[in-house]
Amino acid sequence: MQLALFIIFGALALGGALNLLYQRHPIHSALSLVVVMMSLAVLYWSLGAEFLAAAQVIVYSGAIMVLFVFVIMLLNAGEEHRTNGSRAAYAVGIPGAAAIFCLLSFVFLSERSALMTSNIGGDLSNAADNIADVSAMLFTRQLLPFEVTSILILVAILGAVVLARKEQ
Repeated sequence: MQLALFIIFGALALGGALNLLYQRHPIHSALSLVVVMMSLAVLYWSLGAEFLAAAQVIVYSGAIMVLFVFVIMLLNAGEEHRTNGSRAAYAVGIPGAAAIFCLLSFVFLSERSALMTSNIGGDLSNAADNIADVSAMLFTRQLLPFEVTSILILVAILGAVVLARKEQ
């Protein structure tokens, strides 16, 4: 089961990354990056790093992608051209979504008895250790790179605002 998840979401991440590179429209590229980030979150989750998976969804797929879309909209001050959508999204998206839905339905229906008897709360001692380890490393040994990254993001936003500003 873990191998199937890895193959499916690894291929989805690879396909999203390739679609990111081949898109002409920047918003479609940003949406492809969301697909990559969500696929990576599933891969983190399947490896037992639940905290990293949640952080991937909240921070990267949420906040950073909102920032990217904001900067794209800010820099694209000209006339917006209407498109009919991505050809790759039509060719891969609908069959891919149907395949994932069928796979999840099969797993849930075949493991119905195990799902009904499972403890939803689970054993949180491992999750607490995972979060404690990540936070201890992030705020002790990795504090300088963490803060430098936040300053670089701030400088990138200010640079985009300065570049997009029109002369009065």
